[in-house]
Amino acid sequence: MRIASRIMLGITAAAVAAVLTPAAAGASTASQAGWGPYFSADHKAAARGHVSVDRQRYRHWYWKTDFVRDRECFKDHKGDRHCKWVVKKVGKKVWEWRYREFFTVHSTLVNHKSGRGKCAWETFKVVHENGSSSFKSFANCGRHPRHFSFSGKNAAHISVDVSRGDHSRPTGFHSGWESVHHAGV
Repeated sequence: MRIASRIMLGITAAAVAAVLTPAAAGASTASQAGWGPYFSADHKAAARGHVSVDRQRYRHWYWKTDFVRDRECFKDHKGDRHCKWVVKKVGKKVWEWRYREFFTVHSTLVNHKSGRGKCAWETFKVVHENGSSSFKSFANCGRHPRHFSFSGKNAAHISVDVSRGDHSRPTGFHSGWESVHHAGV
């Protein structure tokens, strides 16, 4: 009987630890997803890679306005006490859980036809949660694959356009915007 109760106690303690540990360690979650391969329109440039996302939660503190009923009392000139109910506006500091997502995009860009002025290009478009956009471009003018990466935070959507071009910019054969990462809401 004692052994059975010790086993049950051990199982119960392990179950409680299993339930409490993810909540305590749940401040950060990481995920990784692959994308591609995506090709330029003439299939002479190719890009593939993966995106790693680290989602961290934090407490956001702010002031909340509440209205409370309070009883105010005063004495008149005769010394009699009078009370009335008044509504007062009070500030209260409260918090809520919010999340930040830090991402890193890794890519491998392949140039299938290298030569004078023949480069493979990949242009990443990052749409942030506030609606603004930013762009990152990388080129490979050699015959061997090149690896690139960049980081940022709070991206709602990341897409890539693979194209051909010269040493200074992409000039043609665009693949169109292909999805790399879409944040879950």
